Amino acid sequence: MHIHFHDSLDHEKLPVQPAEWDAAAKRAGKLGEGHVVTFSTDFDSVRDEVEVIIAPPYRLQQINMHSAPKLKLIQSTYAGMDSLYPFDIIPRTAMLLNNRGVHGKRAGEYCAMAILMLTNKMPLFATQQRQKHWQRAIGSLANRQRITIVGLGAIGTGAAHWARQLGMHITGIRHGNTPHPDCDATFSMDKLDEVLPTTDILLLACPLTPLTTNLLSRERIALLPSGAGVINVGRGKLVEQEALCDALDAGRLGGAVLDVFAVEPIPPTDRIWTTINMVITPHMSADDPLAYNADTLDIFFENLAAYLAGKTPPTLVDLTKGY
Repeated sequence: MHIHFHDSLDHEKLPVQPAEWDAAAKRAGKLGEGHVVTFSTDFDSVRDEVEVIIAPPYRLQQINMHSAPKLKLIQSTYAGMDSLYPFDIIPRTAMLLNNRGVHGKRAGEYCAMAILMLTNKMPLFATQQRQKHWQRAIGSLANRQRITIVGLGAIGTGAAHWARQLGMHITGIRHGNTPHPDCDATFSMDKLDEVLPTTDILLLACPLTPLTTNLLSRERIALLPSGAGVINVGRGKLVEQEALCDALDAGRLGGAVLDVFAVEPIPPTDRIWTTINMVITPHMSADDPLAYNADTLDIFFENLAAYLAGKTPPTLVDLTKGY
């Protein structure tokens, strides 16, 4: 097959390098042999022959994939598909695949860190440090806390694993109510409002879709107990950001650890920079530069094997659901 990596090899966002492809193809055995492989952002030169595109969503947005008559598979190097919605750039004759599963271990460790930061009041102490203010505050053990995790994909599962190690009471919120091995209880999304009043830490790890935009609204923030904490490793627009800032500045919530934001990079004038009891990280919770590309390529070969066998690829994106 003609496989085209549509990215610039010197881009800062860790594009797949030819040597990484060679190593993955070798791991794949016969499945990795006999392909024509190209690396460039010159789509016009390959569009008549290309059968597979591997690229991040922002690169996919830059090309006319409808002009590629042989295109069969589009492998995104990201898990989130919200930037491609409503998917009108995706030819209906091609399958859109993502790399879900790559982020679970790394993001799970980040979530463990964030949980411990909240239980130890680190967002408060970060605020006091900036203010040069000394005032003791005592946290509690994580195993006395009740965490609600919204979204039980790879990232939510990674978070639930570590919450289980910390002895927390874990409630999972997902589409459907299928039990999860690391959750004490699992509910469908329509039960979220009932769960929030008994939530000490709310962790958002679900995809951004039209149904989950502003999932944590001002009204739902008000349902959380006084002093509750919020962690967001999903997408920034899952949260009504102004309402969260209001709740933190008013002292109603105990703290927040956020890795994703409504606008990225955060503008210098955004009030979120000075919101109290807030820890900000620059959208880095799920990426491991030592493993990300290798894992993504291994997922691609799993998808390719299923496709060639006439089966459904494991990370096929459901365009009606958006993930």
